[in-house]
Amino acid sequence: MTYSAPLRDMQFILEELCGLDALAALPGLEDATPDTVAAILEEAGKFAGEVLAPLNRSGDLEGLKFADGKLTTPAGWKEAYGQLVEMGWNSPSASPEHGGMGLPQAVNTCIQEMFQGANMSFQLCPMLTQGAIEALEGYASDALKEAYLPKLVSGEWTGTMNLTEPQAGSDLAAIRSKAEPEGDHFRISGQKIFITYGTHDLTDNIIHLVLARLPDAPAGVKGISLFLVPQFMPDGTENDVRCVSIEHKLGIHASPTCTLAFGDKGGATGWLIGEPNKGLQYMFAMMNNARLNVGVQGIGVAEHAYQWALAYAQERRQGTPSGGQAGDPILGHGDVRRMVGAMRAKTLAARALACLAAASLDHAARNPDPEAKAYHQRRVDLMIPVVKGWGTEMAVDVANMGVQVHGGMGFVEETGAAQFYRDARITTIYEGTTGIQALDLVGRKITRDGGAAAGEIVAQMRADAEAVRGTQGNQTDWTAMAEMIETGAEIVSELVDWLLAMKDEPALQNAAAVNVLHAFGVALGGWQMGYGAHRAALKSGMDEGETLGRIRLAEFFRGQIFPEAMARRDAVTGGSEAVAALPEDCFA
Repeated sequence: MTYSAPLRDMQFILEELCGLDALAALPGLEDATPDTVAAILEEAGKFAGEVLAPLNRSGDLEGLKFADGKLTTPAGWKEAYGQLVEMGWNSPSASPEHGGMGLPQAVNTCIQEMFQGANMSFQLCPMLTQGAIEALEGYASDALKEAYLPKLVSGEWTGTMNLTEPQAGSDLAAIRSKAEPEGDHFRISGQKIFITYGTHDLTDNIIHLVLARLPDAPAGVKGISLFLVPQFMPDGTENDVRCVSIEHKLGIHASPTCTLAFGDKGGATGWLIGEPNKGLQYMFAMMNNARLNVGVQGIGVAEHAYQWALAYAQERRQGTPSGGQAGDPILGHGDVRRMVGAMRAKTLAARALACLAAASLDHAARNPDPEAKAYHQRRVDLMIPVVKGWGTEMAVDVANMGVQVHGGMGFVEETGAAQFYRDARITTIYEGTTGIQALDLVGRKITRDGGAAAGEIVAQMRADAEAVRGTQGNQTDWTAMAEMIETGAEIVSELVDWLLAMKDEPALQNAAAVNVLHAFGVALGGWQMGYGAHRAALKSGMDEGETLGRIRLAEFFRGQIFPEAMARRDAVTGGSEAVAALPEDCFA
């Protein structure tokens, strides 16, 4: 089987949960009407299913060829990239001023999920280019924008992020790469590792965004600047940038992960982006969206893994399901149905959270009301670590269940189920591990603002619970559905109160952080599932089977998945001391 874009889910979430009409009322987004968005998503879904998905498996099996510093992507990669660029899918949300589509971030989130789900190894390249575009649009000089943005937006060139160094993984304060001033430019030297698409054969130029230190820079993160370093100079000569090696990885075999050497021949030519010593600030703005996109990656891979497992469960016949007949598909077995149901429900909940965060990005960027703008910025800041952290951990869990649905055949590479697990595994690591996302949520996003942003979400959850309580029909216990949302709000509130009470106990906060993140993910996911069921019940003209399916999935989430939020809360409030108290001797 191949990938089928979940278009009905996406359109429903955008219209009923994200307020697509309100997004289309924002300045610059007037063309994002439901009919137009539906047509765009349909075309994106065709490209994902017909062009990218067929290359996912073959690319994984063929992998990359690297010799004499030159890299060759798998068969079909260049042709697919050419089609992506020709159809304008390289930069859906970039400004039309530079050739982009100018779509809402919420709509682009759906497009990226389709493309990442169909072929994550491929879509990593355009994803990084979109990040480079955002950084240049936000912080580069007019001269740099004019010289580089049009070709990045069109896809004629691609972009990278260069942060990590051998001695500086997530600790960016330890960066040693240097930038020596020379006239109107700088000479960049140093080594960067784990650079996605740092070299490839898809385009004739790659634009590297590089963190480095000026000679007089202060120590630590306050002394990092951001530079634009092209692989090829404006006159066509090659810059002093060399791919030393590519990594051999657990997954994403068709995506080159490179070690780049800058300045082996005296220094790579680069230009400063923005002001000196503010590179980390600029990169974090870029990384914020990149973290959202990695969460979306996880959701896309989870969706594909779910479709793969469902198809197998509907075709594979083994044993006699309880209440069934010999020869019935294994989907009739209770545990298989539980796993496939969990794969579907978790993916749907995470998709809703990602789109909700992206819609807040649109409001934060474009809403003319300063109070609304600030409100949505607080919301997106809070939600991004949840979408990235919980969304990617969810993806690993879903892909793992997909292998299990296949049984022994899932452990055999020929069935393809294992690829989703291997590919999903990196999403919890790059752009900040789950632990880093959790510390960001607990420290920067909750403790620092005294729980204000979380409190605003709690207030909306409680209001939505009241709306759900008043729903009628569909043979559904709407009171129980409302109680799930209310309980989720209470869990979030309790965790915020606990964290604030422990603000002078950083060891306990750190020990609790990942459990807090998971509890938030499940609680907020339950909110969107329950409220989404309510909206489905009220939506006129909606297919009766689809309506009932959404309601039953929300009930499944309430009974099978939501209890994890309560368990995670208890692990925080009653078990964090046990983590902090573990002595070194117990690990011997």
